Amino acid sequence: MAKNEIVSCIDVGTTKVCSIMAKAGHGRDLQVLGVGIAPSRGLHKGLVVNIPEAKRSIQVSVKRAEQASGIKMDSAYVGVTGRHVNSLNKRGVVSINRSDKLVRPDDLRRVMRAARTVNVPADRKLLHVIPRGYAIDGQAGVMDPVGMHAFRLDVETHIITAAVASVQNLVKCIRGVGIDIEDLVLEPLASGESVLRLDERDAGVVLADIGGGTTDVAIFKDGSIWHTAILPVAGYQITRDIAIGLGLPFDVAEEMKKKYGSVIPVYNGKEKEKEQSMLRIENGYSIPFQELSEIIKARIEEILKLIALEIPGSDYVKDVPAGLVLTGGSSNLTGADVLAEDVLGLPARVGIPTGVYGLADVLPDPAYATGVGLLLWGSSGHDSQNTWQTGAFGGVFKRFMSRVRRIVR
Repeated sequence: MAKNEIVSCIDVGTTKVCSIMAKAGHGRDLQVLGVGIAPSRGLHKGLVVNIPEAKRSIQVSVKRAEQASGIKMDSAYVGVTGRHVNSLNKRGVVSINRSDKLVRPDDLRRVMRAARTVNVPADRKLLHVIPRGYAIDGQAGVMDPVGMHAFRLDVETHIITAAVASVQNLVKCIRGVGIDIEDLVLEPLASGESVLRLDERDAGVVLADIGGGTTDVAIFKDGSIWHTAILPVAGYQITRDIAIGLGLPFDVAEEMKKKYGSVIPVYNGKEKEKEQSMLRIENGYSIPFQELSEIIKARIEEILKLIALEIPGSDYVKDVPAGLVLTGGSSNLTGADVLAEDVLGLPARVGIPTGVYGLADVLPDPAYATGVGLLLWGSSGHDSQNTWQTGAFGGVFKRFMSRVRRIVR
């Protein structure tokens, strides 16, 4: 991306819509120009269930980002999540027939096309085809084979598909507010851009983005993506459990969770201390801190066990020695990383997004890992062979015109 080029993103979540505008700065970091956050309406577990309401939420978020930056948003990188997303690993193989046996960029395109030859049902479409690593004449571990001599070139890819209808509803909402889509990016891939270190990706690490409607899981190993999954359990279920267990309205339960949420129960021996552990908010509701913590702990334990089931292999401690990185709004619950270490037997930490500066006071928070990651994904020029936008001439033309408009402006 050229210096001073504007890059924008829209993270349409179950609880909030976050729009960010930034420009290329020094090195890889981006200078944030504007942030717009609005409550999310019309979505459930990452899926659009009411298009007019979802459009209004997106429009409010985009408008706030534009007002803060003083620049109109023409196009954006958009995150995708939901149970409709599936993934698999696929190998592609081609021969190098030219006389000099040198691997050239065209051979990379051919082997990627070979890997993409998977039977995709009519109601689904490829979202990402990401190269994980190459092999030259059976020699694995090659990251960039261009210029090397070979008779045979193999590629191992991670292929992600999504339901056409679900993604088209999201696309309709974004374009309905006058925003072109630069690329559609699976949200845990974006979150990984902003919270994971290179050494963690190389060693093997699990990223769990616990949002409002879904828990997005991505496993990285040897520097590339290894496995992705979307779990339909997240912050919404925690709040619902609190509301049912303590007899609170949902909005009050959400406020209690955000203000006092912890997975570390505190047992008090004296009656006076028990009384002091009652939590109160302005509208007169009060609940025992002990009971709130136990409800949250039980649900977080369940989510952690579901994450463990997504790790391929029987000995995941050896497969992901870098452990677990928790991010997303629900990872802000006090003690979530400590509980993860106890339940999974892995080192764990809470991932805070990095890589931006400027008007970014609100962004160093796990809740904005996806938004910051979308910016970094767009600025780093990822080539994930996304066929949703680039598979047709219309998508390429729209992206080209979007860039022309930014240059002219």
